[in-house]
Formats: sequence, C-alpha cells, structure tokens
Amino acid sequence: MKAIVIRSFGGPEVLMHEEMETPSPGPGEVLVRVHAVSVNRTLDLIVREGRYAVPVALPHILGVDPSGEIVAVGEGVSQRQIGARVVSMPWRNRATGQMEVPGVQRPGGYADYVCLPEAAVVPIPDGLGYAQATVVTRHAPQAFNLLRDRAQLKPGETVLIMGAAGGLGSAGVQVARHLGGKVIAAAGSSERVAAAIRLGADSGIDYRHANLTEEVLTLTDGRGVDVVFENIADPVLFPQAFAALARHGRLVTAGSHGGGKVMLDVTRLYLFQLSVLGSLGCQRQDVESSLQLAASGRFEALIDCIMPLDQAVHAHRRVAAGEGIGKVVLAPQGTA
Repeated sequence: MKAIVIRSFGGPEVLMHEEMETPSPGPGEVLVRVHAVSVNRTLDLIVREGRYAVPVALPHILGVDPSGEIVAVGEGVSQRQIGARVVSMPWRNRATGQMEVPGVQRPGGYADYVCLPEAAVVPIPDGLGYAQATVVTRHAPQAFNLLRDRAQLKPGETVLIMGAAGGLGSAGVQVARHLGGKVIAAAGSSERVAAAIRLGADSGIDYRHANLTEEVLTLTDGRGVDVVFENIADPVLFPQAFAALARHGRLVTAGSHGGGKVMLDVTRLYLFQLSVLGSLGCQRQDVESSLQLAASGRFEALIDCIMPLDQAVHAHRRVAAGEGIGKVVLAPQGTA
C-alpha cells in the first residue's frame, strides 16, 4: 500500500510518500480501506514537528480520523462487518486505561489501509460521504461535550465562539445553535466571520482588527457572555475572551495550538465566580448523533479542499499558513 511516513520530526518536507506492506488485522481489529482523513493542526502538524505532549515513536503514519470501508476482520470480529462504511473515533485501551487515537499512539490514516480496534469505528449513515463523516467526527462530538456537558449551556444563553471558522470552532457555532444558544462568532478575518455567520452565528467579531472584550460588551449591552468556547490559547486573545465572561460565566477548552501558556486574571475568576473547564473527549453516542445530524442536513461539515494522498506536503503547508476556510482532507483512493 501507499502511505505517508515520517522517519524524523520536522517541517512538511519530512512527509514521505512510500510503498509499505499492507497491515493485517489482529484479534478484535478491522482493516479499513481509507477514503478520507483530515489534516489537523495539533494532532498532525505538531506531532510531525515532534512537539506533541505524548511521545510518538518513529517511523510513524499520521492521520487521526480516517473513514472508509472495512475490507477484512481479525479474530473475534463478525465477517458481516466486511463492506461496512465506517469512521474512526478515539477509544480506551483496555490494557493501559488510556485514551488512544490513530496517528498518535499507533499508525494512522495517511495510508491506503489502516487497522483499527472494532470498538473504535462507527457506522456512517446513508447519504453521508466519507469526507463529510471524517470532518464531522473530528470536531462535532467534542463540541457537544464542551458545550452541553461541560458548560451545560442553556437555551437563551450567549456563547462566544473563538476561532469560529476553524474545525472545532465551526462545529461549536452549529452545536451552540442546536442547543438554543445565541452565538457571537470571533475569527481572524472578515471572511472567516462571514463563514461563521453563514453557519448560524448571530453576530461576529474580527479580532485581528478590534478589541475582543470591548466588542463583546457592546454586543451584550455591557453584560458579557455566559460561555466562552476557547480552543486556541493565544496569549493575547485568551485574556480578552476571559474578560468578556459575565458573572457565573464558564470558559470551556479542548485545545491550545496558539501556545498553551496564557495569563489568567484570578481576581476576576473569584470575584465573578467564573469557571474554566477542560475536556479531552466525547462519548460514542455523541459521534453517532453528530453523524445523524449531518446526514439529515442539520450540521454542515466545513471543508476547504480535498487533495490526493501524495499531496500531503502541500496540505500541511496550507493548514500551517491558515489558508482557506474549513478542513483540508486527504483522499488516499483519489476521491472522498
């Protein structure tokens, strides 16, 4: 099979398009012919650079969210699974108790084929393409976990979505609306703000050309927002977003690609009785419900472009440069 392999950490040039032996599924595993896998800033670019928090052994194949069709099964897996259209999700390793994803703890989906535990694949509903399934699964379940479970967003509450045209941000806009929230979208250009408003945001802020806190207070008549959905951890923007929280407000986060180290106004934290809540994952039912929402047309997978697998270097450069709006998807079989 063809695969994109990294044999050393570094820039996009370390992504090598190579011929490799097709893996065989072990007990409890399925072999998936990959049709789509997205390119992610944290779990692809940062892993490739060798800066990810979890050690990654080399050589390695990236790709955390492959979707495709099951073509073979290992011992203990029903033969009826063969031919099923599936997408991967994180799973808990029974031996270690730790959450794992392909492309980090084991070979990922930048390849023609990938082996996955049967428990780590979810059926794709009819009417939903592979690229759409990959993009929906990557971020929508996490957005549900952050907004519904961690922030406990209530209908009528106001939410500030940071990075609102990115992968997780665009999912946050749609999930917040689905839960009955009023959405303020914040993004780094007028084009990105417009994209978030098209997805359902009520208003928007271009934080590259305005003071985020001041704009939020203007939009909320000086009150602030009930929830901040913040997955950037930019040292300038994070304090501004935090300062936009109303009394008893909640900031939720599951990302830190903007740096990870930020200043926190602890005085405001206790005086306004604020909460800062993190999350690592989601439940299988969140993945299933997100896919059903997308299949029914109630959730849009925001896709920038789809590229062949051998264009992985270009795909990484495009994501690193912040070009386009939506996810970049690789298609190992040529189409997705």
